[in-house]
Amino acid sequence: MKEKLNKQLKRGKKYLKRVKDEKLIKKYFKENTLFLTFIIICVINSTMLRFFTMHTMENYLAIKPILADIGIVTIVGSFSYLFKGKKRYTYLLIASIFFTSICMINSIYYTFYTSFASASMLSLTQFIAPVSDAVVENVLQLKDLLYLIPFLYFVFTYHRLLKQGRFNRYSKEERKTKWLHTLIVGAATMVVFTVTLSGLEIGRFVKQWNREYIVMRFGIYLYQGNDVVKSLQPKISAMFGYDNAKKSFDEYFKDKSDTRDYKNEYTGILEGKNVIVIHAESFQDVALNKTFNGEEVTPNMNKLIKEGLFFSNFYSQVSVGTSSDTELTFNTSLMPTQNGTAFVSYFDRTYNGTPKFMKEKGYYTFSMHANNADFWNRRAMHESLGYEKFYSKETYKTEGEEMIGLGLSDKSFFKQSVEKLKKINEEHDKFYGIVISLSNHTPFSDVTKYGEFKVTMNEEVTNEDGTTTTVEHPYLEGTKLGNYFKSVHYADAALGEFFTELDEAGLLENTVVMLYGDHDARLPKADYVKMLNYDMTTDSVKSKDDPTYQEFNSYHYELNRKVPLLIWTKDDTIKAKQVDDIMGMYDVQPTISNMLGFYNKYSLGHDIFEIKDNNIVVFPNGNWLTNKVYYNSQKGEYMSLKDEVIGENYIKENSDYAEKLLDVSNNIIVFDLLNPNKNESAVSKEVSK
Repeated sequence: MKEKLNKQLKRGKKYLKRVKDEKLIKKYFKENTLFLTFIIICVINSTMLRFFTMHTMENYLAIKPILADIGIVTIVGSFSYLFKGKKRYTYLLIASIFFTSICMINSIYYTFYTSFASASMLSLTQFIAPVSDAVVENVLQLKDLLYLIPFLYFVFTYHRLLKQGRFNRYSKEERKTKWLHTLIVGAATMVVFTVTLSGLEIGRFVKQWNREYIVMRFGIYLYQGNDVVKSLQPKISAMFGYDNAKKSFDEYFKDKSDTRDYKNEYTGILEGKNVIVIHAESFQDVALNKTFNGEEVTPNMNKLIKEGLFFSNFYSQVSVGTSSDTELTFNTSLMPTQNGTAFVSYFDRTYNGTPKFMKEKGYYTFSMHANNADFWNRRAMHESLGYEKFYSKETYKTEGEEMIGLGLSDKSFFKQSVEKLKKINEEHDKFYGIVISLSNHTPFSDVTKYGEFKVTMNEEVTNEDGTTTTVEHPYLEGTKLGNYFKSVHYADAALGEFFTELDEAGLLENTVVMLYGDHDARLPKADYVKMLNYDMTTDSVKSKDDPTYQEFNSYHYELNRKVPLLIWTKDDTIKAKQVDDIMGMYDVQPTISNMLGFYNKYSLGHDIFEIKDNNIVVFPNGNWLTNKVYYNSQKGEYMSLKDEVIGENYIKENSDYAEKLLDVSNNIIVFDLLNPNKNESAVSKEVSK
């Protein structure tokens, strides 16, 4: 054994001496410069992407994603050796464009969604085109173009090598040998990477819903490949996985009552009333009770929230489907799907939608939105949710009307909607409908149409003679947050006119109005920092060393994404009250169903007046929020909201609950588990066996 070991050591020393004497390493680098440049530029771009998006020390020091990226690009690049001369460059050029595009697209996407792109979004390009201006104006940044620099260096390297006559032409045998050896190196790198993974990491990779976590540990290229596979799930779900999904579904709801098993002060309080739901585009709580030089941003909403039932800690739970995800969750108490959007990929499923329940109670149900009926596939999905009629763009007059942002202005839309509501009220005993606003949509750039509203800061300066002069400082003028306040001021004015017109038409007499913000406005964190820490003397942000400086970190940003939820009646059926308990969009249906007199066993949220302080809001990326803590599943970190020490069991129990809820919700939609015919068919098939 000892002799054998000595022989191996001698052989190793001999090989190392040969490498040194013959300068094999230098020779390899010289002969494979283009291939190695390809590897380096792809890994630099993927690393830049992680550094630009996820600002944590764990991410900065992570070795695993670099190993994974090296392995993937080495395997892909190895096939270039099977091509001759310039064809080899062409292959590597195409591969470089592919990998660079992945990084650029994800960089842009992350800025807007704080998540990484999904291949399933390719099916949604028809919905992206109308908001392309918003992407360019609000999202595209200089950092998104930095990925072109390594790519251009790769092109430069090829032409330099060509000019120097160093672009080698190998024989057929040499090409095969180089391909095989390089492929083995790439595969070996992936093996080394794989053995470093834990069971938890592999489990999350398979489930794919926590995208930041996956990119931080598996790299962007492996994530994107896995995402492509997961995006095919809608096509193959009918063939595989139904039994396991049905089993976990039955287990999840087995202890939940088939009928409502509680009563509280709000039970049945709104039965028989007409319902008008207002879907307020990008309406965020940050605008409420906000003033500039004594002028309120949202005077009408400020008045309404003092008169009605206002939920002050209410959060949207959207994923890539933004407004459509909100409509899904508001109406069904289900979460957005893990891949793609329910409105596009799963519109033909069975849903326990609020409009469907209201229709069963004798209500006429409808939706109104002055946009194309097929935008977000609403024409089909609204029918699945239970709306009998969709009053879309073609039913509204647009010629000669005021246009703001993506289409018809809210003022014109609301005015025309009142006329439709009058007719509906005349023809039907009871109605339930939603009106979806549009003007307060990113990029908030139609500032000349929002009316006169300044986001400046005035300072009273005392002159030498004792008189005072008002000095106006720019403050938030010209910022996206400032433009948002101007936009939401307009949206609030339109809302005020809508209520006045409804009242004048007698449509508020036996009606409850519900209003929710569909999602936050996705505004730059830097603008919030400026809002909180503006220095009038320098027209800039205060130094962090300033004792009056207010910290606004990523946790503050997430918690600041609250949107309004309001339930209001003209009479005193709904009394003025502010509910401060944490609440999510999936809690709306269980809460209002108790008020309106219907029940959905398969809702994932809770009636906030029953669960109260014990509620949990789960977000599509696996993060969750309670009255005690905000937990970031990507970072594995939390922020205590009440300065309490949070135990590990509390974090684990809630994290397990969040993961199970997301899986069950996704299974309900993907496998159409609420379809009684499908379930009966499956049972019959099982019995026949």
